[in-house]
Amino acid sequence: MEAFESFVAVALEQEGYVVSEAVKFPVARKTGKVAYVEIQRHGYEVDLVGARANRLVLATVKSFFGSQGVRWQDVKGEPGAKNRKSYALLNDPALRDQIIEAAAERYGYKVKQVELHLYVGHFAAPKLKLHEPVIREWAAEELAGGGPIKVIGLSEIADSVIEAATVKQYRDNAVVVTIKALDDAGRIAGREGATVLHS
Repeated sequence: MEAFESFVAVALEQEGYVVSEAVKFPVARKTGKVAYVEIQRHGYEVDLVGARANRLVLATVKSFFGSQGVRWQDVKGEPGAKNRKSYALLNDPALRDQIIEAAAERYGYKVKQVELHLYVGHFAAPKLKLHEPVIREWAAEELAGGGPIKVIGLSEIADSVIEAATVKQYRDNAVVVTIKALDDAGRIAGREGATVLHS
């Protein structure tokens, strides 16, 4: 599990999900053969899978810290967008339907109980708000499984992780221990609306 995926996993666990690292689901796709129809089968990897009694979450996780950030063109799958394939679970309806159905069957859920989530560490051009609003608006209109695609930004993720770290019982989790250690060292400053560990 990659570092930011571990961070997101804690937030999902805070919502009552049992979380699995990357899982591959079988996908059948037509190749570009012109002379005849050829179907190719391969595994499509979903970054995180979260399960609880009534819901299954298939999560796409993108950090993009120290880089341009998550762009709306890529998320929506605009022609020519260089990273659009990285978001195929979200922007390719045929692919996402296959994966949702495969996940529902594998884990014993109904299709309407499956949700797609996009977890974002850094949106492109955050000060100009050129990408995040467009991504959120588009996702809210895309019906996949049990409803629209949910977009969860860093502030929401961080609040859940900090809340998980407020539990007094020791938890052998690198993310939670890091938060607790920084707090004990006096390196976590409170901010309006945030959970402060020692409050």
